[in-house]
Amino acid sequence: MAHDPIVSLEGVTVRVDGRRILGPVSMRIGAGERWVLLGPNGGGKTTLLGVIGARRQPSSGSARVMGMTFGYGDLRKLQRRIGHASHSLSDLFPQRLRVLDVVLTGTRSVLSPWFQDYDPSERALAEAQLAAVGCGELAGRGFTTCSQGERQRVLLARAMVGEPRLLVLDEPSAGLDLPSREALIAALERSVRERPDLTVVLATHHLEEIPPSATHAALLRDGCLVSSGPIEETLTRGHLAGCFGIEVEVSRRQGRWFGAARTGE
Repeated sequence: MAHDPIVSLEGVTVRVDGRRILGPVSMRIGAGERWVLLGPNGGGKTTLLGVIGARRQPSSGSARVMGMTFGYGDLRKLQRRIGHASHSLSDLFPQRLRVLDVVLTGTRSVLSPWFQDYDPSERALAEAQLAAVGCGELAGRGFTTCSQGERQRVLLARAMVGEPRLLVLDEPSAGLDLPSREALIAALERSVRERPDLTVVLATHHLEEIPPSATHAALLRDGCLVSSGPIEETLTRGHLAGCFGIEVEVSRRQGRWFGAARTGE
């Protein structure tokens, strides 16, 4: 592409207590691309998302996100331009917050609306994002009274309310039943359809959780990339076997991906 990529990682490595948990990883993500990160537990997906989302500094290598090279700018300003949602985020909000208040925190990248003064336009945008994910009627309800599936859609609205250029999703479907998972994927598809320039990076364990709009994939195992690139070239039987350590049958129907262990010919 003629323009700089949204994300550019060159030899990025992350170490904790001297132990390498990611890398070296080199990858580029262009504007409007929709990436999915797949791999087993401990593969490095969440750590890589942390770097991409400007929440974690690499121990070595170069990371550049939306024109800012890590170490040469204020990452807090960069974080405000990135939408974040995670299955673990629900427990971080103060008790008794209303759903609308949770969404409003996304306009300032904070976890509490206290000491924040939101103007009518911000409230209108938050209400519109709730409606876009099918949760408009939940605005006045307590966040903790919502089902897990409803909470994940509310967190998607929160991630989108700041009108980010980059959306980072860490296992948003974790723990959801089938109807809730499908409702979340449908909400995500509606949200990104309105923003063709929006870049999305989503981490998951399961092929079935990949949104139909995904264009690229990266497979991680033991902190290293097994394969990455256009999704049809990456989610192959051979690459998935190298990633998960088992023989995998993979198929695609009506834009959705499916995978299961091979049980023999």
